[in-house]
Amino acid sequence: MSALLRKALRSSFLSSVSPRQRHFCSLINSSTLITKTLQTPSKPSLFLSFRFASSAKSVKAEDRLKRILEAEIIHEEESGVLDEKSDTPKGFPFEIIDNPGEQTITLKRDFEGESIQVEVHKPDLAEEEEEEDDDNESGDDDEESSSQLNISLIVKIAKGEGTSLEFCCTACSTHITVDSMQMKRPEVSPDQIAYEGPDFSDLDEQLQKAFYKYLDVRGINSSLTDFLQDYMMNKDGREYLGWLKNMKKFIET
Repeated sequence: MSALLRKALRSSFLSSVSPRQRHFCSLINSSTLITKTLQTPSKPSLFLSFRFASSAKSVKAEDRLKRILEAEIIHEEESGVLDEKSDTPKGFPFEIIDNPGEQTITLKRDFEGESIQVEVHKPDLAEEEEEEDDDNESGDDDEESSSQLNISLIVKIAKGEGTSLEFCCTACSTHITVDSMQMKRPEVSPDQIAYEGPDFSDLDEQLQKAFYKYLDVRGINSSLTDFLQDYMMNKDGREYLGWLKNMKKFIET
C-alpha cells in the first residue's frame, strides 16, 4: 500500500507542476545519472600505451637520422674537393654572382656598350651519370668525353633598353653548342606570338659560324666553359654540404 501511495502522490505532484518545472526535474535526474557515470572507474585504455610506443619509435628514428647526417657532413668536409672559390683565370672578364642556396650563378660584363649576362645552371649530375653508364654499355672508351659535364647557359646580350639577343647554349669543357636563339623586343606584348626565326641548326653553315665568332669575341668560348666545369662541380659540393647542415639543424630543433 505504501508503494501505491507514493506512486499516487508522485503522479499528483507532477500533474500539479508546470511543463517548465517538469523539464527542470528531468534535467536534474539526467545530470545525476551523468555524474554517476563519470565517477564510475573505467578500464585502462590501450591508446596511452600506443602513444608512448609511437613516441619512442619517433625519437629513435630521429637519433639515427642525425647520426647519419653528421657522418655525411664529416665525409664531405674531409673529402678535400670543396674549394670555397675556384681560382678565376687571369683576365677573366666576367663578374661572378654566386648566391648560396641557389642552383644558378650569373656572369655579368659590359662590352663596347653592350650589357652581357650569362645565366649558368647547375648540371644534373644524376643525369650525367646515367648518360655515362649508357656510353659504357655501348662500348664507348672515350674517357675524356664521358667525364665532361653538360652545363646549360642562357646568354643575354642587350643594348640599352631596346632589342636584345638571347642564346640558349650547352657547354662542355672543349666547346659550346648553340641550341637556339631569338630576338626579344620590349614592344612585343606577351600575348602576341612573335616570329622567332628558324631553328639555329637550320641556318646556313657560314651564318652559324659567324654567330659562334660573335659569342667568342664577347667571352663566350671554350676558356669560359673550361672554368665553369670546375666551378659548377665545386658549387654542387658546397650546396650539398649546406643542405646537409640545414637538414641537421632542422631535425635537432
